[in-house]
Amino acid sequence: MKQFDQLSPALKKFIIPENDLSKLGTVTDGVHKSKTPVSAFAERTLRHCNGGSTLQSALWLKEHLKNGGKLVVTIAGALSSFQIGVTLAELIRKNKVHLVSCTAANHEESYYRYVAHSHYAYIPRYTELTPDQEAELRDTGLRRITDTFLPEDESVRIMEPHLLKMWKEAQKKGERYFPHEYFRRLFKEKLIKPDPMANPDDCWALAAYEKNIPIVIPGFEDSTMGNIFASYTYGGKWRKNKDPLLDPTIMKGGLEYFTWMYDWYMEEAKDAPIAFLQLGGGIAADFPICIVPSLKHDLQLHGKIRDWAGFIEIGSSPMSYGSYSGAGGKEKITWDKLSTESYFQIIQSDVTVAFPWIAAVLLDL
Repeated sequence: MKQFDQLSPALKKFIIPENDLSKLGTVTDGVHKSKTPVSAFAERTLRHCNGGSTLQSALWLKEHLKNGGKLVVTIAGALSSFQIGVTLAELIRKNKVHLVSCTAANHEESYYRYVAHSHYAYIPRYTELTPDQEAELRDTGLRRITDTFLPEDESVRIMEPHLLKMWKEAQKKGERYFPHEYFRRLFKEKLIKPDPMANPDDCWALAAYEKNIPIVIPGFEDSTMGNIFASYTYGGKWRKNKDPLLDPTIMKGGLEYFTWMYDWYMEEAKDAPIAFLQLGGGIAADFPICIVPSLKHDLQLHGKIRDWAGFIEIGSSPMSYGSYSGAGGKEKITWDKLSTESYFQIIQSDVTVAFPWIAAVLLDL
């Protein structure tokens, strides 16, 4: 490639000639590295654009974990309703995930799928619904999330009495817990059982409980059960004979999750680099990634903090309006969330499309 030789060294490092694809980590001299069918097919076909970014990310993560690294996974949107647990739960069981940060909605929806799977429904042509039809769905208790209906009566209202009892007990005893700690008692005390059509192996919250994987939930109030808890703590003039009146401090919140993560990161990063896999955007991801710069600048531990080893984001948000979700890895360098040595890759795709490929490679499928 004569033209390649004429380029500056700074530009050359970005370019990989077709006869040197081993630098992608996908093939060596035309021979596939993987011997398992799905991974081998991925190596053969996911070569360009977002497919290429997906495979490169998967192979980097695989090498990172193989070398003793650890992984934080963040979950945005309504991925639990979209059954992210089918892949995430298996990764947790195979010790590929070491902490999960998720929106409170994603956390509770993993439980809802567990108890009410057979009551869910789908509407692939959801864009054709009229406002009146949406209102009709509302009045029947079907809460639409894109193409999926969450059945409120068979999920939320089944779990609420159990959680309310825990909250009342905590207030009586003067105890305080994180949101996920209350929820985990539903498994521990066998207060809920799986829906007859549900596969418990597909519940990532159950897998995390069984493996004792830490869960971080920033913004608990931004969820159905968080709204319900808030209503029990409200003592204002609009309260209408709703008992009991709960003390909001029985629920540990975001600040305490954040400071808990100081200790977790310092302990876990002592002997192993930690990578970051962001599924979607928003607070579920921006919350934990800020631990590193906060340790450096707010606790002033400069020179003592291991940087995030790598950052991979799957999302479709554009880089606009100051959106965290669309901000690239380079922008995160300016905030000291990543270093210039951190691996970073942005996959501009739907998580439900790209993440299964990454999971398949990590699971040696």
